[in-house]
Amino acid sequence: MRDGPVRSAIKTFALGVYSVRLALHRIHKRASGEIPYELGGACVLCAKCCEAPGIQVGFFTWHFPLLRRLVLLWHRQVNGFELVTKSRADRAFIFRCTHFDRATRRCDSYHSRPGMCRDYPRGLLEQASPELFEGCGFKPVARDREKLLDALERQPLLSEEQRAKLAKALYLER
Repeated sequence: MRDGPVRSAIKTFALGVYSVRLALHRIHKRASGEIPYELGGACVLCAKCCEAPGIQVGFFTWHFPLLRRLVLLWHRQVNGFELVTKSRADRAFIFRCTHFDRATRRCDSYHSRPGMCRDYPRGLLEQASPELFEGCGFKPVARDREKLLDALERQPLLSEEQRAKLAKALYLER
């Protein structure tokens, strides 16, 4: 389902609002030291992030039916996301994207894709232990990587294997 000019215009406006809010949020989080990772690696076009996009919602969106319906309507009508399932534990909606072509593994409306698609996986970098899809070319890298690597090197009782294991677990690999 390709985007027409009206849907593209709506998505462009929504993307602008999303981008401004996200930039302000990240400026605040970085200033307070609450984003422990930076993004390493690069996209390898695996498209796993497109197979079943998920959106975690807040308490009010999850528990108030009218608000929940409005959010789901927006994602269906504007973003082309069809609800597949809900995860109560995460307060998340899991979708099927109507723009994702499973045969070519490409988006048919890449130029007007939603902000959440453009931003993946940066939003995960605020988590304590970000987990990306298997095979994704991106990876989280600790912001204080050099300091932590120096500390690991100064530990005489650690074997090279132990150092490598710790470096991976602490997201110190580029």
